[in-house]
Formats: sequence, structure tokens, C-alpha cells
Amino acid sequence: MHAPVDRYLALPTGLTYHALEWEHPTSATTIVLVHGFLDLAWGWRWVAEELARSFHVVAPDLRGHGDSDWIGAGGYYHFLDYVADLDAVIARVRRDRLVLVGHSMGASVASYWAGARAEHAEIQPPVGLALLEGLGPPESTDDVGARVGPWIDQWTRARQGPSAKMATVDDAAARLRRHDPLLAMDRAAELARRGTRPVPGGLAWKHDPLHVTFGPLPFRRELAASLWRRIRCPALLVEARQSTLRLAPEETAARLRAFADVRAELVDDAGHMMQRHQPARIARLIADLGGAP
Repeated sequence: MHAPVDRYLALPTGLTYHALEWEHPTSATTIVLVHGFLDLAWGWRWVAEELARSFHVVAPDLRGHGDSDWIGAGGYYHFLDYVADLDAVIARVRRDRLVLVGHSMGASVASYWAGARAEHAEIQPPVGLALLEGLGPPESTDDVGARVGPWIDQWTRARQGPSAKMATVDDAAARLRRHDPLLAMDRAAELARRGTRPVPGGLAWKHDPLHVTFGPLPFRRELAASLWRRIRCPALLVEARQSTLRLAPEETAARLRAFADVRAELVDDAGHMMQRHQPARIARLIADLGGAP
């Protein structure tokens, strides 16, 4: 399987996005893979290699992740900023048919984009939308007013304090496996090598430390559902049997009712980071959703 090409996309927001692109000489279908929180495009590698046999595949690094630009001085990572970025990325990379895939936070970004652009006269909607454990977090009961002060304090500390450091790539790989015991050692080593950057005294993760602060606005199911209800393409929710981050069944059912056309699949022998654990199975589900290359 051929290696991906690095692309750097200048977006209207002023940021430059990095993306991995697996070219295909004949496919009219582009599959865009959107990673989750504190992950990066390389996390899709094993799924993308399966899909690239038949499809054109692109995996971007979201802002402040991987090799994409961090937000500038004074900026913050407000959630809908990712959606606007994805709009620009899709416009630059898509072919005739689009299949949009997101994992976790990236699935929320993908579904919000699909809803926001569902009725745009000049933007062809995706032919399929795959959400890997991506219906949002549990609904927060936090009062918005009580979150704003702590958010300001965390923002200040994140910019003043040093990034967490690791001595070697092996240490980084070990940390990945502590949080993801199902991650194979060779894949952990690959992700540790791709996902770290040198800093004085060792290595740090490539993501902007500002991401580890919580935003001022809590998740609200109804806001998400207002976008999901606009989606008309077939949607697929994929959950992993060993995941510790699945929503309660009744909450999942309530959220799925917002979609016009949706089905669910459960993947065995996989946790929340299922694209690392069962890439061939995940790729088959995505390919079936996309139909003809």
C-alpha cells in the first residue's frame, strides 16, 4: 500500500491545516476521516490503508492537533471553529462523492457540518456519515455561569505552564498503552513517534496544551439535535463493546431519534479507540456506507 502524501491547506481562517492524503487514480469518492480529541490524522493510518484500495482518502489534523497550526495569541478552541475549518478542508479535497467519518469529538464536528450544510444549494451533501462513538459526551448539568470563571483560570494556566514532558518515544508509547490497553505495541510506537515533538528536556505531545482546558459552554443535547435533524444522508453509529465511554442505551436511543436515516453497529474486541483496534472491520463498515468507489 502506498504511503500518504502530506498536504498543507491554507484556510480562510488564516490557519494552515496539515492533512494526509491517500490518492486513488479512478475513485470519484473521497472519504474524509476526522480524528478525535488529542488525537491526530496518523491515528487513522490503518483504517485509511484499507479504504485507499478503493477510495480517495483524506485525514486532516484539526486545529491545534498534529501538524496543523495552533490558534494564535489570544485565541481559543471554540467547538464550532472546528466545523468552519472542516467546511474549508472539504471544499479543497473532495471529489464528486463524499463520505464523512468522525471519531468521538471528530464525529461531533463531522455531524455538525453535515447538518449545517445539508440545505446549501452549492454544497453537495455526503452520501454517508459514519460516527464512531460520536454522539457527544453525557449532557452536562453545569450552570454556564459557574463555568466561565474556572475556564478563564484554566486558560491562563495552560498558556503559562510548561507542557508535560516525556523522556523518550518509548515512554510516550507506554503512556498511550496505559490509557489504551488494547493498543498493539507496534501501533503505539508509531503513534508516539508521529504524535510527539521535541521540547527542552524531552518530548511533548503535538497538541496545543490549551485543549486540556474545558470550554465555557457545556454540551447540550438539544443544540446538537438541532443540527442532526437537518441531516438526510444515511448515518451509521459505530460503538465498541469494550469501550468505557459509551452512553447509556436510553440516551443513545434518544439522540439517534434526531437522525432521519440511521443504523447502529457494535464492534467486538475493541474499545473507544476502535480505529486502532479493529481497523479492517471499521474500514469495511465505512466502505459499505460509501457504496461504489
